[in-house]
Amino acid sequence: MKTLTIQIGNSDDKLTQVRWSQFIFRVSALINVQAARIHFFSPSPGDATWQNAAWVFEIEAGMIPRLILELTEIRVEFDQTAIAITEGETIFI
Repeated sequence: MKTLTIQIGNSDDKLTQVRWSQFIFRVSALINVQAARIHFFSPSPGDATWQNAAWVFEIEAGMIPRLILELTEIRVEFDQTAIAITEGETIFI
């Protein structure tokens, strides 16, 4: 099992509010289907200058290539230059 952090943003204001909410919905729906366990999700506060959102979740290592492929498709659909993915192993101390 791997822990992933996914981060998306709209700091360039390319997306209208409606498109931004659709972008979050699509990424969230994908993570909800593929994640073994979601530990955290939050968008930026509504009054923040820049919009962003982050998820932290566990996923089977073998599912990561498919997740990346599908996130790439969503990124292209919403005309975004990047989606940030951080992969790691959770260690309890």
